[in-house]
Amino acid sequence: MTINRQFIIERIPSGPLTADCFRIEHAEMPVPQEGEVLLKARYMSIDAASRAWMQGATYRDALGTESIMAGRAVAEVVESRHPDFQPGDLAFAEFGWQEYAALPATALRKQPNQQPLSHLLSVYGVSGLTAYFGLLEVAQAKAGDTVVISAAAGSVGHFAGQIARLLGCRVVGIAGSKAKCDWLTGELGFDAVINYKTGGLAEQLKTACPDGIDVYFDNVGGATLEVVLAQMNLHGRIACCGAVSSYDSGQPEHGPRGVPFLLVVNRLIMRGFIVSDFFAQMDQAQAQLHAWVEQGGIKVAEDILDGFESLPAALIGLLNGENRGKRMVKIA
Repeated sequence: MTINRQFIIERIPSGPLTADCFRIEHAEMPVPQEGEVLLKARYMSIDAASRAWMQGATYRDALGTESIMAGRAVAEVVESRHPDFQPGDLAFAEFGWQEYAALPATALRKQPNQQPLSHLLSVYGVSGLTAYFGLLEVAQAKAGDTVVISAAAGSVGHFAGQIARLLGCRVVGIAGSKAKCDWLTGELGFDAVINYKTGGLAEQLKTACPDGIDVYFDNVGGATLEVVLAQMNLHGRIACCGAVSSYDSGQPEHGPRGVPFLLVVNRLIMRGFIVSDFFAQMDQAQAQLHAWVEQGGIKVAEDILDGFESLPAALIGLLNGENRGKRMVKIA
């Protein structure tokens, strides 16, 4: 009998996430009911937001102890009890950290069988789509804008910078090591990159953005957001994608100081979003992303770990800034 391995949340940490917060259990193979599809995970997305889900309810229910750890996956259909799916089809799903899942077909998004499959989680998946919609729909970036992107070497940030460049913007990244900064300017075409770990972020931003900031793509929140807000131009736009600076602290972080005053004085637009807000436009966005990749306008960086057992270490490493580009785990 095939066993379904699952990672169960053993405890919710009060500080940084550690491997002993999870345990592996062996469950029976799920059986799909009418209208459901049995899927086998192929690639599991590793997302910083999943740590935030352990702190409390967000745009989804909070994760509690004794539940399967949440995770999105590209999975292959093993058995189907719905006419829209056949064995061998691929689907994107809210899957959980497990090898198999029986899910309603209505909760799945069918995916093309393309190579490499990993691109379905990176540039054509949540990461690329988040960058696309955050810049074009939320921030309304346009040619000539100065765009600043935090966590610029991460899964969303490295795509956001390249898309901004394609739109004709001046692109300034914020990253956490010299190697990442050199990669962003040398290989991905960022105009300038700031290493926030060297200190003096406000002064570095003034040097990199002498004419101020028109668009800020915020992946980290906290102190970085506070510094950037003070340098936004009149009618600037802030796309709030994430707040990774607070995810692994065990405590929600207070917002930056002076926000109401700066929003009013500089007539700023500050908007939070998640990618599913734009579900109706996903096909169009994926087509544009595909064209940019095919034309060489976007380089895809993927950080792929191997094996189901590596899931906890993959997330812990992501929260500690190990990754360059989109991190995921190859399950099968």
